[in-house]
Amino acid sequence: MTQAPVLFHLAFPVGDIATAKQFYVEGLGCELGRETPSSIILNLQGHQLVAHLTDDLTPQRSIYPRHFGLVFLAEKDWVDLLNRAKDKGLKFYQGEKRRFPGMPLEHRTFFLEDPFYNLLEFKFYAFPSAIFGEVELALVGDQV
Repeated sequence: MTQAPVLFHLAFPVGDIATAKQFYVEGLGCELGRETPSSIILNLQGHQLVAHLTDDLTPQRSIYPRHFGLVFLAEKDWVDLLNRAKDKGLKFYQGEKRRFPGMPLEHRTFFLEDPFYNLLEFKFYAFPSAIFGEVELALVGDQV
């Protein structure tokens, strides 16, 4: 039995709908969906993001514990988004870097911070097996 494709859904807080549209639509290139005075639906590479208006926004102290983003399957697509983020003047929380070089977990990554302190990570793994596998290595993210 074959399963139909499944889309990821994430709801997250924003402090202003117009500013959220500027960052996510004009900056990241998301497609805008439905909109109300207190929320917008965004298409991020085929996945549904819903930004909900709130006044309860707090900066994080680091990339942990909360961030979201995309894992690209083609390095060119990762580089294209990196260049777009630079060209659009988006705020980098952490610039581009290579984690675990020379290991089966090697990947390129960068973090953006939206105007509401939400952190977004974008990755490309040198070896696709590292996306869900390589469990014997027991390494995740930066070692803290």
